Amino acid sequence: MEPVSLYRKNYKIEVDHVDFNGYLKLSSLFTYFQDIAGLHAENLGMGMETLYEKHDALWVLARIRVDIVRYPLWNEEITIDTWPQEPNKIEFTRDFLVKDRQGNILAKAVSTWVIIDVNTRRLKKTKSVYTGYPPIKKERAIICKLGNLKPKGPLEMVYKRTVRYSDIDVNKHLNNSKYVDFIMDCFSLKHHEKYSIKSIEVNYSKEALPGDTIAIYKDMFEAYSNLIYIEGVNEKDNKLTFKTQLEIEAK
Repeated sequence: MEPVSLYRKNYKIEVDHVDFNGYLKLSSLFTYFQDIAGLHAENLGMGMETLYEKHDALWVLARIRVDIVRYPLWNEEITIDTWPQEPNKIEFTRDFLVKDRQGNILAKAVSTWVIIDVNTRRLKKTKSVYTGYPPIKKERAIICKLGNLKPKGPLEMVYKRTVRYSDIDVNKHLNNSKYVDFIMDCFSLKHHEKYSIKSIEVNYSKEALPGDTIAIYKDMFEAYSNLIYIEGVNEKDNKLTFKTQLEIEAK
């Protein structure tokens, strides 16, 4: 297949990808994004196997923002488009657009990815693997600047979670979609029955490895404006693992 500037794939929402209400779980959407991003990277000559075998490198999601218009339901068919922007020295940028069968937009996302050395786990420059793109789509899914998430009030610990076998991926660290499950578990079932996530932004600060225990804290200071800040701290070194800001809305 010739390299393409925009990659498209259809997905059917399976029963193991939905929540107790039958709607697509946010973590499942992140899994779809990871899947199609990997397929497009492979199409562009920078797939996971190529990076590992030729460059001793791994793809890692650094930051992402997702805005939800409507959550698709179990058995619904959706289409996801993804396209990159020109990389800078350290980061690759990638956008996503999710649509239903009628072409209505369900979700939009923007993300930044980095590559790390397999052995040192340090960042590598994009030029070490970047081979160029076909003419790119300059339109952005969301116009925003990622990063700079900060709590506005005191943090309260919600719970602790130890990274185990079912949480890790082929990079042998906590998968980016699992962070979303950790985040969603900060809320009670009653809360999930009453509210849904309208927007989520996640900064992945430091990888978490099997056996690491993550203490998860929540700041409800801006809950009156439907904004909630959450962060995870690795108890092994007391360093930030992730931080996120959610915008919620009543169902």
